[in-house]
Parts: sequence; C-alpha cells; structure tokens
Amino acid sequence: MPQSRFTDVLKAEAWPVWEKIYRHPFLEEAKAGSLPLENFRYYLIQDYKYLSAFARVVAIVLAKAPNSSAMELIGRRLATPIERPLHRKLMPMLEITEADLQETAISPTNLAYCNHMISAASLGSWATGIAALLPCPWTYHELGDVVGKIDHPVFGPWSAVYAEGLLEEGVNLWRELLDEAGGGASAEERKEIAEAFVVSSRYEYMFWEMAYRQESWPV
Repeated sequence: MPQSRFTDVLKAEAWPVWEKIYRHPFLEEAKAGSLPLENFRYYLIQDYKYLSAFARVVAIVLAKAPNSSAMELIGRRLATPIERPLHRKLMPMLEITEADLQETAISPTNLAYCNHMISAASLGSWATGIAALLPCPWTYHELGDVVGKIDHPVFGPWSAVYAEGLLEEGVNLWRELLDEAGGGASAEERKEIAEAFVVSSRYEYMFWEMAYRQESWPV
C-alpha cells in the first residue's frame, strides 16, 4: 500500500481493523440480502444519533480552522452529512418515526464513539479532530467497492450512496486538510493524530458489531 501521503500512513496503521470491518457479518449479510430488517432498523436509528455528534465535531473543527480558506471549504462542502436525506428516505420503509428517534436510547458503543470524537476535537489540535472523524466517511466510501449496489428494496438505496461515490469528494477534502496539517506536525503531534484515527477506526468496527448484536444497556 503506497504511503506517500500522511493519510496513507494513517490508513496503513489502521488497515488490520479496516479489513475486519469489510468482512463483518453485518455487511456480508446485507450484501446477500439476508440481514434481518430489525438489525438494519437498529443500525439506522443509532446512525442517525451518531451523525448528530459527527456534525458537532465538524463544528468544533471548523472553529479551529487555521485560516479563512479552510473555514470556507468546510462550511460549504463538509458541514452537512450526506446520509441525512438517505435516512429520511429509509425511515418509512422501516417504520421508524420521529418518536422512535427521540425515545430510543443511544447505545453504549455509540455514546463512547461520539464522546471520543468530541473529546479529540475539543481537547486536541485541528488535525486531531479531523483524524477522529475521517475513518467514518472514508470506510463508508470504500464500502462502495466492498458491497456494491445491493439488489434489495431497503439495502439497495442505502448501498447506492456509497457505490455511486457520493462520499468521494468529502473524503478527498478531509484527506487533503489532514495531509497538510500532518506535514508540519511534530512527531508527538503525529502520534496523537494517529491514535485518534486508529481509535475511531476501532469504533467503526464496534459500531457494526453493536448493530449486529443489537447492543443494549445491561442495567
């Protein structure tokens, strides 16, 4: 795997985790059309909650932008998650109501992941915040090649977003910003950035596992 870019180095470090993501039974069963709809319903509600935190992290990163051009780039192209309209389209298919979104508790794994991103963005550098949020859109973008366009009334519209490359522009922009920031970082700063990236990658795997098992609070 080429490592000419800082983000290539980060991906290489997280690659053992990413490989397990792409082989997760949730995705394999979704691709085959055999995943139970109740698992996908659980996933969609939790993903909706996750994206609210993702948007907050983007806002924190935006506030720490080193210059006006970076602020404008993030504000115009990266601030709104592409999946929001997709959620609205899929919700009626899965009989998900606004009440369901509000009343369903955030899962333990989801809460931990959201808190990790917010903490990394708030307490860390501009680059650390980007590193914490990048594994989500980047691994989802690559799902386009992993699962392709699924022939299924529910999984089909969901997979098409990634198969058609709708996240590509956003991923490329985040990578460019992180490459630039990482290029001037010290060895200690690069270590902090890498840790945030790898931890988020681990949470990405745990998110699929959470949805597959329909995780709940034990007490």
